[in-house]
Amino acid sequence: MVRNSADAKIEEVTVVVEKKEKKKDSKLKYYLKELKKSPTGLFGATILLVIVFLGIFGNLVAPHDPMAMNLAQKLLPPLSEGHILGTDQLGRDMLSRIIVGTRISLIIGTATVICAGLIGTIIGIISGYFRGWVDVVIMRIVDVSLSVPFILLVLVISTVLGAGLKNIIISLVIAGWVAYARIVRGEVLALREKEFIVASVATGVPRWEIIVKHIIPNLYTPIIVLSSLQAANYIIAEAGISFLGFGVQPPQPAWGNMLSEGKDFIFSAWWLITFPGVAILLTALGINLLGDWLRDVLDPEYNK
Repeated sequence: MVRNSADAKIEEVTVVVEKKEKKKDSKLKYYLKELKKSPTGLFGATILLVIVFLGIFGNLVAPHDPMAMNLAQKLLPPLSEGHILGTDQLGRDMLSRIIVGTRISLIIGTATVICAGLIGTIIGIISGYFRGWVDVVIMRIVDVSLSVPFILLVLVISTVLGAGLKNIIISLVIAGWVAYARIVRGEVLALREKEFIVASVATGVPRWEIIVKHIIPNLYTPIIVLSSLQAANYIIAEAGISFLGFGVQPPQPAWGNMLSEGKDFIFSAWWLITFPGVAILLTALGINLLGDWLRDVLDPEYNK
């Protein structure tokens, strides 16, 4: 009898696990099916996949050493022998530098979204759920931060912290968490009035349990959509800060400092600023298109 009972429990657990796996597979198939129906979403996803691939394997894919200088081949135009996108003022291969520079943008976009999203989400939950003076103080800080243009705030913080990859990420996180905090606070204010939250409070469920089991699971959709759109803003902001000399420093290839180095040759060597600019444009476009698709497909009205 004991053995039969144990076998029955094992079979029950197995069935539950299989159902969860099938549910995950069905969701994945659903999203892939919807993505195929959206030309703009599919285009954005394709660009993002290429960016991720180049960010991870850029050093292996690059045809030349992005740091190697050859003054005898400086300012070669595109389609020159051995240099598809030409060379810069120091004879470095432009294609290799753009490919390797992808990693910087990928690191900054990913790290900033994760850190700013985590900080902003926690603060937004605290502000929206507990309210009172805590909410007032946090929202006044958010209002002051949002009253300053984002790029200007990042520039000021970068000036104080100094140049470098780590400092530019810190600057973007300090300036970027407020967007998450405001969105999450609004969602939490709406959720805490729902019947299932009110019932949980009335039955004496601890606050932390309500937040973990009921609040956070309902925040995934707005956070995912916001993150997909904010990532493009962070990459563009990094390029702007690096262009001004407060971001990633030469000779490390980054799209922003490549634009800065090429601005003096805008009329004699147009490719020095054109191709890094196109890389920034395509990356931001791909992320925004995928973000728009995510916003639509995760909208409950879309699935009716």
